[in-house]
Amino acid sequence: MNRHHPREPGYTAARMSTTSSSAAAPDAVGESPPKFKFLPPIGSPGYYLLLAAVAIFILGPLGGIAAAYMNFSLGFFVGGQVLAGILGSAVTYGYGPEGKHGANYMQTMAASVASLSAMAVLIQAMVWMKMPMPPVGPLVLFFCCIGMFGVGLGMLYTPILVDRLKLEYPSGHAVANILRALTDKRLLKKSIGQLSSGVGLGAAFAFLVEKVKFFGATGISGSTIGAGMVVGSRIAGAGLTMGLVGWAITPYLVSIGWLQEGEPFRKIGFLIALAMILGAAIVDLSLIGVEAVRRLRTAAAEQAAQPEEPAWKQVNMGRLIAWVLFWGVALVLVATLLLGQPLGFILFAIALSSVFVLINGISCGISDSNPISSAFVISVLLMSGLGLKDPTVGLMAAAILLASCSTGVDMQQDRSTGWRLGTNRVIQFRFQVVGVFMGAVLCVVLANVFMKAYPVLTIDTFAHPEAKVDQWQSAMTYKFVGALRDLGDLPPYKVKALGLGLAIGLVTEIVRKSLHKSERYKAFVHGSRGGFATGWVLDTVLLPSPYASSFGGFVELVVAAWFAAGGALSSLINTLTTKPAKVMAAEGGSAEGEAKEQMADAAGPKEKVEGDELPEDMSSTSLVGGGLIAGEALFALAVGLIGLLALVNR
Repeated sequence: MNRHHPREPGYTAARMSTTSSSAAAPDAVGESPPKFKFLPPIGSPGYYLLLAAVAIFILGPLGGIAAAYMNFSLGFFVGGQVLAGILGSAVTYGYGPEGKHGANYMQTMAASVASLSAMAVLIQAMVWMKMPMPPVGPLVLFFCCIGMFGVGLGMLYTPILVDRLKLEYPSGHAVANILRALTDKRLLKKSIGQLSSGVGLGAAFAFLVEKVKFFGATGISGSTIGAGMVVGSRIAGAGLTMGLVGWAITPYLVSIGWLQEGEPFRKIGFLIALAMILGAAIVDLSLIGVEAVRRLRTAAAEQAAQPEEPAWKQVNMGRLIAWVLFWGVALVLVATLLLGQPLGFILFAIALSSVFVLINGISCGISDSNPISSAFVISVLLMSGLGLKDPTVGLMAAAILLASCSTGVDMQQDRSTGWRLGTNRVIQFRFQVVGVFMGAVLCVVLANVFMKAYPVLTIDTFAHPEAKVDQWQSAMTYKFVGALRDLGDLPPYKVKALGLGLAIGLVTEIVRKSLHKSERYKAFVHGSRGGFATGWVLDTVLLPSPYASSFGGFVELVVAAWFAAGGALSSLINTLTTKPAKVMAAEGGSAEGEAKEQMADAAGPKEKVEGDELPEDMSSTSLVGGGLIAGEALFALAVGLIGLLALVNR
């Protein structure tokens, strides 16, 4: 896969050195007077107070609520960077082009809140496993320490991954383009209008499911359809493919004893799916390692010839190392003294986190995939090999990897956005730190709000597969609990299921990589509608990406079907309105990020957008889809809060 774009990074570096002085000092007080007199000057205390207030009280909770809700309902969450970037640009529009830095600070903080809020499923897993629930204070402190340690690691690796290797980070690239584009008033109004429409539709969907029995029986969910619209049919359809295969082979699995009569495919499918992800990750990480070594050798020569780093990029490495060490020690003390966890496995988890934040960061930078679930499962398997048999200890230790990889890689992705914009790196780090604290609080608060408002979330569906949970699939909790349930004593048939999934993931990813590397194949699928259709069938039905198809092993078939319906709707619209060579870019393409590479190539770092068209990486379908997710999440939160108030008043 060729990741060298003719416009990046040379174009970006040249642009930042010539377009404005903000690249060197983007936050100088009074350098760029705001258009409206009531706005505080850029770089003043009032300016940062305004940005922090909007991010911490509006954008952060919005992203956090949506992320937690998606994890409870689906088992994965869509990052809130794009949503926060768009809404943040509305706040900083009055600052003109220099407002992109303020919007970037806000989306950085909001993304950190969302990233940690999504970890509320770990508390749900504690409930499923009947763990004694720790007091709220120590639990918040535990997540806060993990987040602070994670962002420190992410920042520590930034000079390698962002500055030297110049990894793409497709989502960070997209956010940078959006923040530039939304200095155009027409685009700003249009994008917010589409998001608002999606939010309204999402809330309406949720109301109908809650109040109308017929709609509830269909299993329809606005967030499920919205998520499908964001990722496109190649990813969403692949999940349906595995779901249908699982449904078809369920009788056979019952006959060989892998399932009991009446149990759903996902009772064993989650193991196959996890191993598929691991198999594909082995292939990708091997290629990433080769690519990283090659880039390091090339970058070393380039770095020696470069002048001193600009002020916006400079970071005090001594203080940063001290930050990582301080929060690492604090995490150990909180986990052992306040939460009663064994020292050895906590230290082991912290050491693994230091490795996986780097590995996952490289993976996300090249493929836009952050395999946090794989990090969780691998850590559990390694601890099991070291003799761990207590699943509660495994959960708490693996939580360190899950949350630190989530926040650390999110930090690196946000740094890639700042690298393209020339945003002050130290100030961005400070905003992220505040977001981590807010996210740690919301993680615990949202877990309690949702589980008290919706008691169905407390049902261990792994132990009780007959339970009807409707839209509350909790697929991430399901696979975590499933992986921990047999810690240290896996039955033979589960070992076989893991081996089968690993083989499928390895073989499929090797074949896909070989096929997508062929210039003849790429010319064929991009050259005509017939070629595109052939590529779609291969990517969705015959040879789907293990990352995408594994979704069908974690959720019920009806959920995978609605997810695929959203992807089909989005891709159909994009197919009818986009030239064949660009359709993959418009719909999000393959799970490995090959089509996102095309999207980045096509969009490029634009300072202007002609007419009223939205950039390709913020299409109308993705904006409406994101709004559907947010709308349903907000409705669920409102219902939950009303239910909690009713309980309090009894």
